[in-house]
Amino acid sequence: MERIIINLKTRFFTMDSIIRTEKLYFSYDADVASVVLNGIDLEIEKGTFVAVLGHNGSGKSTLAKHFNALLLPQGGHVYVGGIDTANEELLLEIRRRVGMVFQNPDNQIVATVVEEDVAFAPENLGYPSHEIRERVDEALKMVNMYEYRQHAPHLLSGGQKQRVAIAGVLAMNPQCIVFDEPTAMLDPQGRESTIKTIRELRDKHGVTIVLITHHMEEAIDADRVIVMSEGKIVIDAAPRDVFYNVTVLKNAGLSVPETVQIIHELQDDGFSIDTKALTIEECAKAIFEALK
Repeated sequence: MERIIINLKTRFFTMDSIIRTEKLYFSYDADVASVVLNGIDLEIEKGTFVAVLGHNGSGKSTLAKHFNALLLPQGGHVYVGGIDTANEELLLEIRRRVGMVFQNPDNQIVATVVEEDVAFAPENLGYPSHEIRERVDEALKMVNMYEYRQHAPHLLSGGQKQRVAIAGVLAMNPQCIVFDEPTAMLDPQGRESTIKTIRELRDKHGVTIVLITHHMEEAIDADRVIVMSEGKIVIDAAPRDVFYNVTVLKNAGLSVPETVQIIHELQDDGFSIDTKALTIEECAKAIFEALK
């Protein structure tokens, strides 16, 4: 499938990058047919919110694990803040700069009290006690979990556990957080609270966000959407340009947001309607105008 870059604004490349890949190649075994990442060239700029979409097996989660050196390239390079992830001596610094949050928060929670769990990483990095206290309090406040600091994590809801896991990463003061399908195991309420927290980290605190997901609606507010298929990037553009490229999305095994689907169905029924409406509010306004 040919890679499509639609109206990719130059601002994605004029700012300092936090993550850059060059001809990234990776396979879990020697079989050429099982290549998972096939020549990925990608740059993620500081302070941006980038969503990476793709069906199961597209390579998106494998790509995410290269961003903080959980996996290392078998070909090409990955740079984090200019550091080659193949440099084992700087592995700790790489993981300080780029943190990861995974699907199951239970796999990231290691303590029996919320604040002790959030303190785990900075303690292991050797920060002094007073700084750990400050980092823990600040991280819990950033995810609106400060009032639960003395609670037992196993008594929290799935969404609350995920926010504790995010706080544990924030306590390391990363420049970027990679979320690998963080809502996959959550109910709708947990999904909503987690995505709200992710947006606030970018909007209020300037944290670079990389969100790996297969939920189209979670990517609507991203600055940029990357679609992967068969180990390659097939679309790299602003959300509106991506989601209205319905044919390419379907070829990549993906659906479109419900708002886009509604607009297309109304167009098929003969309505003259704005084809760039994306959010629920924009969709409602477009439908109202069409009915008038």
